[in-house]
Amino acid sequence: MPYFDAASAAPLHPVARQALLASLDEGWADPARLYREGRRARMLLDASREAAAEAVGCRPDELVFTPSGTRAVHNGVAGALAGRRRAGRHLIVSAVEHSSVLHSAEVFASGGGTVTEVPVLRSGAVTVESYAGALRSDTALACLQSANHEVGTEQPVGEVAEACREAGVPLFVDAAQSLGWGPVEGPWSLLAASAHKWGGPSGVGLLVVRKGVRFAPQGPLDERESGRAAGFENIPAIVAAVASLRAVRAEAAAEAERLRELTGRIRAGVARSVPDVEVVGDAERRLPGIVTFSCLYVDGETLLHELDREGFSVSSGSSCTSSTLTPSHVLKAMGVLSEGNVRVSLPTGTAGADVERFLAVLPRAVAGVREKLGAPTPGPTAVTGADELVVDSLGKLCPVPVIELAKVIGQVPVGGTVRVLSDDEAARLDIPAWCQMRGQEYVGEEPADRGSAYLVRRLL
Repeated sequence: MPYFDAASAAPLHPVARQALLASLDEGWADPARLYREGRRARMLLDASREAAAEAVGCRPDELVFTPSGTRAVHNGVAGALAGRRRAGRHLIVSAVEHSSVLHSAEVFASGGGTVTEVPVLRSGAVTVESYAGALRSDTALACLQSANHEVGTEQPVGEVAEACREAGVPLFVDAAQSLGWGPVEGPWSLLAASAHKWGGPSGVGLLVVRKGVRFAPQGPLDERESGRAAGFENIPAIVAAVASLRAVRAEAAAEAERLRELTGRIRAGVARSVPDVEVVGDAERRLPGIVTFSCLYVDGETLLHELDREGFSVSSGSSCTSSTLTPSHVLKAMGVLSEGNVRVSLPTGTAGADVERFLAVLPRAVAGVREKLGAPTPGPTAVTGADELVVDSLGKLCPVPVIELAKVIGQVPVGGTVRVLSDDEAARLDIPAWCQMRGQEYVGEEPADRGSAYLVRRLL
């Protein structure tokens, strides 16, 4: 049963399993105690910190272990902002940061801080110029992920870090998705990561604060982990996390080349075999194992269930797979199609045969979902002669508004318009994306009594 959702959580690496079992007998005691059991635990903790620091590219005394990657982000952002309060109350984030960073930004803004969200290109990457342009004299902290968790696009962290250093602003890097593949380049100031992303056990995060960075831990202080992560260290899990990091790093070069070939095969195969599909994310500057695509006229949740029945575990950024019924903030910021979205993220060791079977299964799974939804089929449609048609899709969720638009666009003459009424949040993203894919003109959005009216002009 192929598991293709490693970007959410990678399977436990065999080395992590071995290290975890071995350290359960040696690392259970309090490392702060001076008796022999405590000293053994302390030796394991210190050795793990040194090995992790070597992998990150920092000093051991700059790195602490946290109960999760999310906690590392929250502690790191809050501590850096508090430490630089005198410098200003301005925070910069990219529009595609992980939710843990964006939630930290929301808390900061609710306390009176100012947040600038830097937009991204359609590939999902920021430009160095736009990021540098957001820096101000009162900027306390800038945040930029090393690579995106949903589409795999790598960010120009090194160049942005240089711009931040010249402005005297520390850069916080969320390296959760990329650290297993290699260290983060450039003069960054703070870094966070999570072990379950590279095949370590869940419940272990890393937080690095470079020497010289003003940092004030928030909340009740604890004597452990330099006061930056409260609570008793889970030493067996920490040992396993660092052991797996070293193991995946040793395999990284060869495995990256192999997974790039497999995801390249998926990118090409999906575009070739599935009609009306948009492969998203940067085609070159991307993580080795992630490929993401969106399918027109497809309910994302239904497609995921169909693929699951075929034995494939994948994830989605579609609004119809979300309890909030809003599309992924990443896809929204990129301005790409969100409906029928599928993220395939291959774990290390993925077999080429599994990828080939996925490419064989996907076209009929998509076709089956489209048939159930009554998606339009290619062919001539009689023109009614009306210069404008109104499509009432109020109360209907993605992908129905786009399906209904596609069914009637041929009924207006070239130059005529279709007005789609919709109260589905995804329509704001998917109708413009449909226009770009189908060569039609998206005129814009207008307020309506309920929801919004989306105006589309027929060009073809």
